[in-house]
Amino acid sequence: MSKEKLIEEIDAEVVACVKCGLWKRRRRAVPGGGDVDAEIMFVGEAPGKQEDLCGLPFVGTAGKFLDELLRGIGLSRVEVYVTNVVKCRPPGNRDPALEEIATCTGLYLTRQIQVIRPRFLVLLGRHAAAFVLSKGGIEVEGITRVHGKVYEISPFGFSVVTIPMFHPAAALYNVRYRDLLGGDFRVLKCELEKRGC
Repeated sequence: MSKEKLIEEIDAEVVACVKCGLWKRRRRAVPGGGDVDAEIMFVGEAPGKQEDLCGLPFVGTAGKFLDELLRGIGLSRVEVYVTNVVKCRPPGNRDPALEEIATCTGLYLTRQIQVIRPRFLVLLGRHAAAFVLSKGGIEVEGITRVHGKVYEISPFGFSVVTIPMFHPAAALYNVRYRDLLGGDFRVLKCELEKRGC
């Protein structure tokens, strides 16, 4: 089966999912989107208000900032795949609960990563970093300690370069984080060039 068909199957499961309580308040589930053959996959934390309204990842203010950061290193949204750790908006934009993360990553995120098989996994925020890096045996106490570092791990059946970063939403409200996130994207650009991408 093609990658497109496999991702379409996962998307359909996400849209119909009632495995945790987040489905009760969502308007739309947000499976993910982008190029299923992308070498770079971005994993955020959870959909926000705008994403919940339209069913697409990173379309609000943080999404516009992500687009700006991508342009800054010569990429566009159509060249990458973007998704989140959890696929439904937590009430009031609260952090996703551990059981919500466990349910969603076990059912959907892990499969998305295995289908797309990116060369690079960019982890936006502490929840994405904690989930993926823990699968590679790396414990994350906070995003400030690991952001901008490069880890090559094989938790999903293949080797992948992972780079944890601050979430664009956090950087919108903190100038210091904005500068650090810009530096993290420069690390990504260097890694892409170094590895011939």
